[in-house]
Amino acid sequence: MRMLVLSAAFVLMGAALPSLAYAEGVTCKANAGDKKLSGAALTSFMKKCETDAKARCDVAASDKKLAGAAKTSFAKKCVSDAVGT
Repeated sequence: MRMLVLSAAFVLMGAALPSLAYAEGVTCKANAGDKKLSGAALTSFMKKCETDAKARCDVAASDKKLAGAAKTSFAKKCVSDAVGT
C-alpha cells in the first residue's frame, strides 16, 4: 500500500513538472528557433541551456527531498522537458 501511495505521488509530481522545469513552457529548442540560431551558435546555446536546466532541475529535486532513483528520474524528465527533446 505504501509503495502504491509513493508511486501515485511520483506520477503527480511528473504532471506538475513542465511548469517547474522551465517558465511558461518555453523550451531551449523553441528559444533557439525564435532566435534563428544555427551551426556553432546553436550548439553553444543548446549546451548552455541544458546545463542551466540541469542546475534548476537538481535544485527542484533537492527542494522536493528526492533521493536515489526518484531524484535521477525526476531530473532526467525535468531536463528533457526544459530542453524540448
